[in-house]
Amino acid sequence: MDSLNINAAVEKVLSQTEELKEAATFIDFKMVTFTLSGKDYAIDIMHVKEIAKAGKFTYVPNTLPFVLGVYNLRGEIIPILDLRIFFNIDVVKDETKRMQNLLILSIDDQIFGLVVDKIDKVIGVQKSSIQPPHPLFGDINIKYIDGVVESNNRLYVLLDVLRIFSMKDAAAENADDADEKGVAPKITAVSQQFAQQPVAPKPAAVEKSAPVQAEKPVQAPVQQSAAPVETAPKPAVSEIDIKFIVESLASLKNFNVTDVNETWTKRRCAEWANQRGGNTQLQSSADADEFLKDFWSVHNGGWWSEKYADTVKQLLPPNAAKQIVVWNPGCGKGVETYSLACILKDKYPEAKIKIYAQDIDLLSVSNAGLMSVPAELSQQWYGPYLTKKANNEYTFNADIKDSIMFEYHDCKNTNVLPMVDIIFARDVLSCCDAQTQNVIISDFQEKLKGNGIIIVGDNESLPSNYGFGEKTVGAITAYTKD
Repeated sequence: MDSLNINAAVEKVLSQTEELKEAATFIDFKMVTFTLSGKDYAIDIMHVKEIAKAGKFTYVPNTLPFVLGVYNLRGEIIPILDLRIFFNIDVVKDETKRMQNLLILSIDDQIFGLVVDKIDKVIGVQKSSIQPPHPLFGDINIKYIDGVVESNNRLYVLLDVLRIFSMKDAAAENADDADEKGVAPKITAVSQQFAQQPVAPKPAAVEKSAPVQAEKPVQAPVQQSAAPVETAPKPAVSEIDIKFIVESLASLKNFNVTDVNETWTKRRCAEWANQRGGNTQLQSSADADEFLKDFWSVHNGGWWSEKYADTVKQLLPPNAAKQIVVWNPGCGKGVETYSLACILKDKYPEAKIKIYAQDIDLLSVSNAGLMSVPAELSQQWYGPYLTKKANNEYTFNADIKDSIMFEYHDCKNTNVLPMVDIIFARDVLSCCDAQTQNVIISDFQEKLKGNGIIIVGDNESLPSNYGFGEKTVGAITAYTKD
């Protein structure tokens, strides 16, 4: 009798195992569910590192309202963001200081915590059951929603955390989305672009030198020197070829060709055709990166050399004001902003410096205030502006940090900034469509004080119809109100 019972039990277990296996074949997506203001939301489990409860976050000054502070997660300092405040959901102030429910996320190799009302459970569904988002679902902007899915008679709004906290992939993969996002984050690959390559002389320069050689008695060298120009001309670039390149740059890299960068683009198209033997097509993202590698400004995304810092400082106008206000749209992770703050402190030692540093990369602006810097910078021109932390890492001193307000903001939208003395917007305009560029440049014109300056990318220029004057030091041009 016992043997029969055992056999029956084994058969039941095997049957249940088969049922579980069969059910598992239908589950190809798992999500962590939670609530915000009584509504159900979810996040792809692949981005959730863990869940936790915590409180007593360390406040960080000059941060955005939804940044509650930082938290020590087993020795790692991470920023804590309140998702409710970010989505403009009403939050009832809790005077009891209870522990908060945290979703610990990992996005682009960075870790941070999200405060939510309640963490529910992990649910497995079929990807095919995820429906497209609709404006009626949830209290948040539809562009932050990846889809909606029903499970156990509950409807979950699936958040697109990559778009909310990174946006890098979306900017590279979907150029049509540029109108919504405005200024795209600076491309990661250009952070290693520390030097601008010299521009090769144009063929016309060779032709102009020929008469000088012709004055010599011996004529043969003149013919020989001119021969390569005649027998091996650079491949011509047609308007159709340029049009294809322009369209490919927009779709592959959200790089928009307008009056702002047209001069550089046309020259680069000719060089590109010469390098490729006339085959000008950009067939991949790697081709687009190769085409654009010399466009980005010196030290884009990287620490500035002393020579470059001195050049920027020479461009800064005399100003005896008690406060210097600066607008730095497209600040990225903040390296450029901190470098600029150091120069401003040196140029205007008696003034209060206020820098509004803005970007649509939420994670970057949230982490910028926590930046540690390489120790070797303490031996360079940055040294006087650095301080050593308890863990022996270097960071910028309080004067520099207090001068910067990192903000999540799309600069194509209405901006409530005061009048500014300096606008530092390198390589930002080229990542906007033509209409957005006009909106931003008009905003530059409106916000800039009479004695202020604007610095754009090394290969960008402000259109002449806006009436800006120019002042050049070295390879950098500043625009002024004339």
